[in-house]
Parts: sequence; C-alpha cells; structure tokens
Amino acid sequence: MPDSPKPQALPVQILASRSFADWLREQNFSLAITTYQSSRLLLIGQNPNGGVSGFERLFERAMGLFAVGSERLYLSSRYQLWQFDNVLQPGQVYNGYDRLFVPRIAYTTGDLDIHDVVVDRTGRILFVSTLLNCIATVSSRHSCVPLWKPPFISQVMNEDRCHLNGLALAEDGMPGYATACSQSALAEGWRNDRQNGGCVIDLRTSEILCTGLSMPHSPRCYRGKLWLLQSGTGEFGLVDLQTGKFEPIAFCPGYLRGLTFFGNFALVGLSKARGDRTFSGLALDEQLTRNQLQASCGVLAIDLQSGEIAHWLKLEGVVTELYDVQLLPQVRRSMALGLQTDEIAQILTLEPLTPLFTQP
Repeated sequence: MPDSPKPQALPVQILASRSFADWLREQNFSLAITTYQSSRLLLIGQNPNGGVSGFERLFERAMGLFAVGSERLYLSSRYQLWQFDNVLQPGQVYNGYDRLFVPRIAYTTGDLDIHDVVVDRTGRILFVSTLLNCIATVSSRHSCVPLWKPPFISQVMNEDRCHLNGLALAEDGMPGYATACSQSALAEGWRNDRQNGGCVIDLRTSEILCTGLSMPHSPRCYRGKLWLLQSGTGEFGLVDLQTGKFEPIAFCPGYLRGLTFFGNFALVGLSKARGDRTFSGLALDEQLTRNQLQASCGVLAIDLQSGEIAHWLKLEGVVTELYDVQLLPQVRRSMALGLQTDEIAQILTLEPLTPLFTQP
C-alpha cells in the first residue's frame, strides 16, 4: 500500500557538508529523493535556522521520480504511479513549508517494476517497465500501454531480460535515450552481463550507441551532452555521441543511481552496497578497496568542469539506497501529504467557482 506502515518509519540522520545548506539557500532550490529499499520519498530543503531540512513520506518501493517544474511530482511505487500537485499559492506557506504536494491521481499499474519516469513536452507520462523490457505510458483501463522495446527483445512479456532501466528526454523534450544493463534476450540474462554488458540505445532509431558499460543508470541530456551513471564502476560521465565512448568525469564512492543538474553542477545519488549478487563482484568493489573507501548513501554535487565534489549530503540510519534525485527550483522547503492520517481528509483546496452552464 502507499504510505505503508511497513517498513515502519525509523530515524533518518541527515549530514551535510558545511556549505550545502548555504548553497541551497543562495541558489534557491531544494531536492526530492526516492529511497528504494526503505520505501521513502524524501524532500530536502532549508529549515528556518539555516540548516538542512528533511521531510519524509512512505511509499512502498518508491523508485522513479520526475519533477515538472516545482509544482508537480510523479512517483512510481510497487504497483502504482502517483501524481502529486502543489496546492499552495505563490507566497503562501503551510506549517513553514512553501510547497505542499498532495497525491491527487494514482494509476494502478500492477508490479511492473517501474524504474525511470518522465513527462515529455506533449504532457505524456512515460516510464520504463523493467519487468516488461519496454517503455510504456499509462492506461485508463490496463496496466500500461507498451510503446517501445529494444531491438534485441522479441516480445513484450513479464521477464526481466536486459534490465532496461533508464530513460532520458532529449533536449527537445521528447524521448531520446534509454539504458539497459545487457542486450540479453533471456530471462534474468542481464545478471551474467553486469561487468560490461550495458548499453545506451537511441529511442528514435533503436540504434545501439554505446556498449561495454557496467550497470548503466540515469541517462540525462544536459547542455547538448548525454550524461549517465556507470553504477558498476562508480563513475559519473558522458557518452560521446560521435564515437559511442563513455568518458568518465568523476569517481563516486557508492553504487550510483539518480542524476539531475543545476548550473555547472551534477547532483548524483549514491547507495551503499546491498550485499546480494546484484551489487557484489563489480569493479566498484575493487575501486573502493584500492582507495580505502566505504560506500556511502547520499547525494554529491560534482563540478562539471573539474570533476571535483563541491558539496555533499549523507543519509544514515534506515536509508541505505537511493534510486532517483530531482531538483525543485525556487522552492525553499517542501512537504507532501500521506494517506494514513486525517490531514489528507482535512486539507481542502478549491478551484475558483465556475458556472455550471455557459452563457450563450
């Protein structure tokens, strides 16, 4: 269930670099984060004392997240896709928060294992169904409407064959690129290709643009370039669209998922090792050992020119894995309503009165 009491809410400790809160305040933005294993939507901003503010709601297996400006969020959970809308007017504040996101619409999809979610320039909701190895949109009658599958997948069926996971809008606002962990056509075949079987696919031509990647995630188009996370090596970088080569920009101490941008910075999501066969045995382990580092959970702000980490946020406690990171521009501090308290029944907001009949 959404906002499920299982897992129960446990303390989440937020640590940040000395300059992180000042950076949020000076640049006037905040963050929305999903945490896969602990089923949370986290909203990170600034508190009245000048420190970092954190707000959480529980949504079972919260993963794909997409922000439409600062007024709407889309969130995938175990068997539903949620639309949250801000109900506050400009300048209005509720309990110290300048955005109040209310879950207005839920599409019941069933457990499609939804990973990345986007909204294209036409307003169409698109998502990756990793279970079905396809990109799909919502349906008013069925679990989804499949729209595209990789050329090496013979049919849309409920077998995670290639672990299709990432979806990037091109800079024209239309679907541009997808990432998969393998080109396997066998059920669970991607698990044997974790070291170097990953690829990037051009959605407009179905051409395989880049190969040899280790668990690629979170492709994003920004400033005329295609960026992504090579999770299996802990590298943030970009794909040269002319040569098809991945060019690392920075090594990050963790399993990488979730990527967004602000100005000259990339904000990259980090996860700790899960301890199962999905995360273990990757080149990331060797890199961490070689540099005498331990994997962290949090968000790094990486300078795109130097590759240096300029700011960081760490999460401790029950949260050990992130899936997605989104930026909320012009938002100081936001909150969301859940579904298991009276608050959602008591907060009423109205559109202006509209005549029932149109005058001739």
